[in-house]
Amino acid sequence: MITLRPANERGTANFGWLDSKHSFSFGSYYDPEKMGFSALRVINDDTVAPGAGFATHGHRDMEIISYVLQGSIAHKDSEGNVEILPAGEFQLMSAGSGISHSEYNASKTDPLTFLQIWIQPNTLGNPPGYQQKNFGQAIGLTTIATPTGANGTLHIKQNATLSQLILAPHSELTYTIAPGRKVYVHQVAGKLMVESQILSGGDGAKITDLQTITLKNTLDDQSTALIFDLP
Repeated sequence: MITLRPANERGTANFGWLDSKHSFSFGSYYDPEKMGFSALRVINDDTVAPGAGFATHGHRDMEIISYVLQGSIAHKDSEGNVEILPAGEFQLMSAGSGISHSEYNASKTDPLTFLQIWIQPNTLGNPPGYQQKNFGQAIGLTTIATPTGANGTLHIKQNATLSQLILAPHSELTYTIAPGRKVYVHQVAGKLMVESQILSGGDGAKITDLQTITLKNTLDDQSTALIFDLP
C-alpha cells in the first residue's frame, strides 16, 4: 500500500524569521492521524531568515538529522561541538541522555533552508553524540545512516536506514523491501514516480506491505529524494 502525504497539506508555522512546513504533528500543528510513521517522528522543511535561528534549547532520547538544502547552519552544542553545516551535508545529533544546542543561519544576507528530521531511538539514555558528513551527489542510491555506522555511514541508534536517491532524467531504480519493514519516501527536488504515484518537492509517501517498489524519473530534470527504511 502507498499512502501519499501531499506537500500542500502539511502543517505550517510562520514566525517571520522562520517559515516551517511539518509533514507530521509538531509544535502548534496537531493532527492525531499524522503523529509519525513507524520510528520516523518529524520531517520539518524549515526556511530561516538571514542571521536568525533557534536559540539554545534541549533534547533527549531522539535521533535528530539535519540536511541542508540551501545556505549553512551554524551549530553549537553542550558537548563542545561548534560546526558549520553547509548545503549538501548531513548532520546526526544523538540527543541520548540530554543535550542542548543552538542552530543559526550562518549568513547575514542569504536564507537557510534545511530539513529537520527526528527518529525515535530503540534504546534510551545513551551518551549524546554528534556526526556530520557530506555524502556527495552520486547518481543512484547512497546510504546515509545505518544502525551500525558501517562503510562510513552515520551511526543511528535505531533499526532504520536513511538513503539519498538521485535519479538522472529518464531513469529508474527498483527498491527491495525486507519482510515486515516499512518505507517512507520524502521528495526533495524534481519529481519522482513511486509505482503509479507522482511525488513533487515536499511530498511524502508511506509504503507498507510491499516487497519492491519501482522509483522512476520520467522528466528531463534530475530527481532527489530521501528514503527511510523503518521497522
